[in-house]
Amino acid sequence: MAVSRHSALCICWPYTTPPRTILLNLALSISFSFSLCLHSVSPLSLSFSLSLVKQPPTIMKQSLKDYIVDPRDNIIIECEAKGNPVPTFLWRRNGKFFNVGKDPRVTMRKRSGTLEISFRSGGRPEDYEGEYQCFASNDFGTALTNKILLRVSKSPLWPKEVLEPVVVGEGSSLVLACNPPPGLPPPHTFWMNSAMMSITQDRRVSMGLNGDLYFSNVLDKDSHTDYSCNARFLFTHTIQQKNPFTLKVQTSRKVAETPPNFLSPTGTDSSRMMVLRGQKLQLECIAAGVPTPSIKWFKKGGDLNQKVKLDNFNKTLRIDSVSEEDAGEYMCMANNQIGSIRHSIFVQVKAAPYWLDKPFNLVLAPDESSRLVCRANGNPKPLIKWLVNGEPMERNISLPNPRRTVVGDTIIFHSVQIGSSAVYQCNASNHHGYLLANAFVSILDMAPRMLGAKNQLIKVIENNRTFLDCPFFGSPLPELRWFKNGQGSGLDGGQYRVYINGSLEIKRARVEDQGTYTCVARNILGKEENQVRLEVKEPTRIVRAPEHQSAFRGTMARFDCRVKSDLTLPITVTWLKDDKPLSLGWRLKKDEDSLSIPNVHEQDEGTYTCTVKSEIDQDTASARLTVLGIDTHTHTHNTKTHTHTHLHTIGRISRWQVGGTYVIAREIPFFFVPLCVSAPDAIPSGLKGWGTKNTNMEISWEPLLDTEQNGPNLHYSVWWRRKDTGEEWNNVTTVGAKHIVHDTETYVPYEIKLQARNDFGPGPESNIIIGYSGEDKPTAPPTDLHVSKIDSTKVNVHWTPVDPNTVLGAFKEYRLYYWREGSMVKGLHVNKEKKTKGFDSTVAQPTGILTDLQPYSHYRMFMVVANSRYDGPPSNHVDFHTKEGVPDLPQFFKIVQWSPESIHLEWDKPLEPNGILIGYTLNYQAVNGSRVGHMQMESFLPNVTAYRLRLPDQAIRYRFYLAAHTQVGAGKVYAGESPHFTNEGDTPTFYYQVDIATQGWFIGLMCAIALIILILLIVCFIKRSRGGKYPVRDKKDLPLEGMDQKGEDGSFDYHSDEDNKPLQGSQNSLDGGVKESDDSLVDYGEGGDGQFNEDGSFIGQYTVKKDKDETEGNESSEATSPVNAIYSLA
Repeated sequence: MAVSRHSALCICWPYTTPPRTILLNLALSISFSFSLCLHSVSPLSLSFSLSLVKQPPTIMKQSLKDYIVDPRDNIIIECEAKGNPVPTFLWRRNGKFFNVGKDPRVTMRKRSGTLEISFRSGGRPEDYEGEYQCFASNDFGTALTNKILLRVSKSPLWPKEVLEPVVVGEGSSLVLACNPPPGLPPPHTFWMNSAMMSITQDRRVSMGLNGDLYFSNVLDKDSHTDYSCNARFLFTHTIQQKNPFTLKVQTSRKVAETPPNFLSPTGTDSSRMMVLRGQKLQLECIAAGVPTPSIKWFKKGGDLNQKVKLDNFNKTLRIDSVSEEDAGEYMCMANNQIGSIRHSIFVQVKAAPYWLDKPFNLVLAPDESSRLVCRANGNPKPLIKWLVNGEPMERNISLPNPRRTVVGDTIIFHSVQIGSSAVYQCNASNHHGYLLANAFVSILDMAPRMLGAKNQLIKVIENNRTFLDCPFFGSPLPELRWFKNGQGSGLDGGQYRVYINGSLEIKRARVEDQGTYTCVARNILGKEENQVRLEVKEPTRIVRAPEHQSAFRGTMARFDCRVKSDLTLPITVTWLKDDKPLSLGWRLKKDEDSLSIPNVHEQDEGTYTCTVKSEIDQDTASARLTVLGIDTHTHTHNTKTHTHTHLHTIGRISRWQVGGTYVIAREIPFFFVPLCVSAPDAIPSGLKGWGTKNTNMEISWEPLLDTEQNGPNLHYSVWWRRKDTGEEWNNVTTVGAKHIVHDTETYVPYEIKLQARNDFGPGPESNIIIGYSGEDKPTAPPTDLHVSKIDSTKVNVHWTPVDPNTVLGAFKEYRLYYWREGSMVKGLHVNKEKKTKGFDSTVAQPTGILTDLQPYSHYRMFMVVANSRYDGPPSNHVDFHTKEGVPDLPQFFKIVQWSPESIHLEWDKPLEPNGILIGYTLNYQAVNGSRVGHMQMESFLPNVTAYRLRLPDQAIRYRFYLAAHTQVGAGKVYAGESPHFTNEGDTPTFYYQVDIATQGWFIGLMCAIALIILILLIVCFIKRSRGGKYPVRDKKDLPLEGMDQKGEDGSFDYHSDEDNKPLQGSQNSLDGGVKESDDSLVDYGEGGDGQFNEDGSFIGQYTVKKDKDETEGNESSEATSPVNAIYSLA
């Protein structure tokens, strides 16, 4: 097997975790592929059988801590774990043992701890609310899930109330209270009228965060009888409507102007708010007054940062994810023409616990020592508690373990022994929440094993760096050494470097480096070796590259692309046009060394790129083709005959005939056009002044067209003078289209004007424009460059700006230069290409956001101030590390069916793990035409890169979805579908086919179709025998009244098609079917063509076509009373 190498192959792990811990996060299947965190161009498949390795349980999947479920569905509480032996599972509910076997509604999935609670045979979901925790155990320890608080979604009815009309004087403020019923989760509120249109909101009228409708001042046009607050409950898809308010406005001849006063918040001139780190912060200020006050926000001690968003006509300040630096005093000011008022809100940011150092699994050899570290932060500071196998360590004080010492947030292990494997839990908690992490300690001894393929062939280009891989495993950790051609001492130092994962780096491969390299791993239990053969190849190069050229239409163009390469490497040559694959077709011809384009036309113009590739390198070269017009002879024609056909292509004047005609010539036949002569009547366009050096200013413009010159001897008069100095104009006359003013000061403004002249006089003067002399390099750097709010892909950048006088030019931007110094994934080689991003902020305390960073990486940056020509001196350099993110796609995902009984899956780790890989998730489902089966899932540890799926039915195909995981979450999904069964090699390919005519489902389908056709024929015959006379029910459109649109409880249901299913446990009708609502949107309006606004309201009005007896139905206990008005989703 030949493998090419261009980059490093190295194991990656956190600095607190021993290498063998990563190596031994093993999959526990009978046979699997083992993959280290290798970074290479070609994947390395490492097959390794470790069926005898024992491992404590590891939790792979669990439900959310705060778990809200839909009462109409079965309840599923997830708990998945891996281990060897396979773990057993038990549950605790509200701190007590939960006996799953005694409850007929509760089942536990096979080889899993996931609970499924079914209500098909009755029962109430509310009876199962509580706190659940799953325990996964085997002979080597017990792992725990988080405590899962299970709650059932609720949408209670609006309390019945009678609302008296609201009478208020014009210009007064008003608050219409909503007070929606408390739901779980809380409902979304919105205001509508009886026409099902949203209440128009603006600076004067708006809805507050609590759902109330605020009027800063009431106008006569606000008098309505149908202000209705609506509450939408997300889980049950129901919308409840409050009884409408009637608003009567008492008008007056003159509305008195009033100063602002706050409607929200109320009370004193200050208030306090506490918010948790990472949550959304929303501050609200709504003011009354005439005229309507405007709202402005400030933060004491600084400006509002870029995270701050202003909503609801500046009445709401929002920060989506709060951090500690967002704490402080915020002030809102309301002002109008009469006065102003302020309110201060003191924001305090607390924090639930978050990880600083999460404990990792440990794999130790006998007599080794190590430690588990668990560090978390929060506000207040969290308390750290340790558990072992789910039990607090304090309970084991009576039986102290001399080989284990707890020191605060650290457990220190001394000279561990076989039999002391266990799972440790770290719990970090404060008043606002808790964190729970499992980390096993596994004691293992094993002789060295080679994990890589045997006798690999590595090809590398001469003078390039390369890596020879030798992944290995053992406990205690083996010592590894490399030898060349089986001779001499170990290779390390100078030209060679050996990495801890076993890879050998050759810094610059030469022809004499070819040969066979042997790696030997040795520990106290034995040794193992493997060989890698290296071949050094000549580079692939384009020795005669294509050159830029111009060609007339109809002629031939030819681009050269002669290649020199290693004779043992096959190459391919491809051509691109404007970076897209070039379709040769019948006209273009490609040979070994060139590309020919006969009969060139305008569509052939563009940039042509020659790319030559071998299996391990490539080279490219580009050139541009410019297509010219037809080269023909000139002729003279009668002007009267040809003016109408050629006037639009008049070209450049060749000579003047004063008092007669002009001879016009271009790449078209000549003809004569009679013209009148006079002074120019046009002003040259594009006048500008800009310095090309720091001591000059170049004044330039667009010359007049030939048809604008109006006479011979065209020239231009240019004037300039220093702006705002009162000095005299300087001027010069030139026939060109530019003039350079020398010996100027650096970046000084000038006034400039221009005039065209010919032998018949001057033309009109241009307007005065402002130009500038040349720029110089800025003399001062930005200072105090630093970062904050470091995320996985972005970071906030702050700096102190420079004095504008030191820019010495037009300020363009603060230019940030940054590059990726390295990855925190050990041994991952990165591209250190320098990138830039500009910030044009000129505020006193500028800040910017740097995005598109690579997660889990070390970055370095500096900043300069830039004018239009130069960068200034650099600022201080800043280093920072991005947080862990989700991984990229796996490098490849192969799905091979070598036999009819099973499918073999193989993949490789992502090129960019973006963190520490903790495993892979494989979801798959059976596919049969348009029907798909139930989704199944397998989870694998990060060292597993292969899986064999046994097929219960040879005719079934499967669709697979593979994703890698870090602690942050799942990465991009690599999807694939199983192929038809194939025998690889020289034997022909076989495809398994099924005789569809013998399949039971096909026979059933055909019978069903025949039955439907028979029924249709019978119906048609009956209709025809009746002579087309059909009973028609008279329908009468009734206007939609505001007070008649709902039931007595003021609620109505909104259901999508798939939501029209009964609640679990609901009673069936007498005939055994489920009675569904007769209402539908088609029954309202004309033709059911209702539309929605962006806020969810219907466009148009609807009429009711149902009789009263049809709309009556059984009352529901959960917001299901029928109403005549159908509202859209808000």
